[in-house]
Amino acid sequence: MKAKELIALVNSGEGLTVEFKRHFSSYEKIAKEIIAFTNTKGGYILFGIDDDKSVYGVDSEKGEAELIKISAEQYCEPPVKYEIEYINVYDKEIVVLKIPESENKPHRLQDYSAKFNISTAQVFIRINDKSVPAGKEMIKIMQAKKSQLELRKYEIGKNEKIVFDYLDKNESISVKVLSEIANLSHRRASRTLIKLVRAKLLLIHTKDNGENYFSNSS
Repeated sequence: MKAKELIALVNSGEGLTVEFKRHFSSYEKIAKEIIAFTNTKGGYILFGIDDDKSVYGVDSEKGEAELIKISAEQYCEPPVKYEIEYINVYDKEIVVLKIPESENKPHRLQDYSAKFNISTAQVFIRINDKSVPAGKEMIKIMQAKKSQLELRKYEIGKNEKIVFDYLDKNESISVKVLSEIANLSHRRASRTLIKLVRAKLLLIHTKDNGENYFSNSS
């Protein structure tokens, strides 16, 4: 990345694929941001840039890089791939952390558990300019894609028709709503909506609090 490109990136502000950090905060906080980017569309974390786009630079490029390395490799599970560039802007050194979208989702904060526990795993995704917890439905969809699980002989049944009838009159539906209107357990309602997303008949969305909701795919 050239200095001119970095300046343009800064001027565009924070968003789905860009985050500013005036300085390194803590391993866990940076790992959370790294995880959110790699679990979503990838992106950049710019160290030495404040939230208001002010350019401050970093005190030590190598020191910042070592802290990033520890965050990505020791505080993320599985470890996250990344690239680092050092770019001089207005006589200030900026550390550009480039994070690709992962093919090994979902990544989580390191919890030293041998197996992934969906009830306790801290998984994050990117929503607009924020990194937020991923809902269980989103996590399960990531897991299905990672395992390349195919839906075989998937048929539209009574519960699916209830979903589509509801969406004919409403913009979105949640697991809780489906559970109530179809008299289903929370688990079965969740499973129904997940299958519809995997079948590309619904889209899954996430609120700022991590709660999932679903809408028609067209």
